[in-house]
Amino acid sequence: MKITIIGSGNMGGAIARGLAQSPVFKASDITCTAHSEETLTRMRMANPDFILSHNNIESVQGRDIVVIAVKPWKVETIINEIKPVLDYNKQIIVSVAAGITFEQLNTFLAKETDSKKMIHPAIFRAIPNTAIEICSSMTFVSAYNSSQEQTDVILNIFNELGNTLLIEERLMTAGTALASCGIAFAFRYIRAAIEGGVELGFYPKQAQEIVAYTVKGAVDLLLKNKSNPEVEIDKVTTPGGITIKGLNEMELSGFTPAIIKGLKACK
Repeated sequence: MKITIIGSGNMGGAIARGLAQSPVFKASDITCTAHSEETLTRMRMANPDFILSHNNIESVQGRDIVVIAVKPWKVETIINEIKPVLDYNKQIIVSVAAGITFEQLNTFLAKETDSKKMIHPAIFRAIPNTAIEICSSMTFVSAYNSSQEQTDVILNIFNELGNTLLIEERLMTAGTALASCGIAFAFRYIRAAIEGGVELGFYPKQAQEIVAYTVKGAVDLLLKNKSNPEVEIDKVTTPGGITIKGLNEMELSGFTPAIIKGLKACK
């Protein structure tokens, strides 16, 4: 199986680097395109076996999967460029451009045959987060005009890059807020906790290590125990103890409402 990623910037590049670590693709099966030579140089340094190109038209021909990973406002232009050489009978199109709907993609990709019949490819929307680079992404996938076999192929690929959830398109914006934007929110908590650790007396590098492993431990507990966060919180909040005092002070400062407002602001 061969794949082309059009747009090898932050997200497209992260997908390529993640795929190269998975058992699904060899780096030599992954073609990465970019307008900038600097971007391609970074990809070459990441893995010299990637196939790198500035030519989108040549890069999509003969590939099984074409991933469109450019900025949303460039999607229509890119599709118009590659559409004449796409083979809808053999190729799957995946868009990771946030906010570009199936309705838009279907319109952009529609082709007229010699018999004046309009045809459309199998289309997927995928919203990963940047942890896809280390095969630890939470990725949302929606399918349009696809067979079960094609859907299984895409889900299997992204499952090798972390955890994947097949959802209706209407939930894509919410998924973006929770997982794609959400990774930044998690980092913001980590940064705040590191600053607090420095104020408490630790050196910055020490505080970062402490907070990172503390967050990792919390995540590992939830995933292994399949428990609710409150169950795990109750295990460390003894009556009159310091943990509940800290939690209550955070809530008085608007901790939970601030997070919910931030998530809603992403919609």
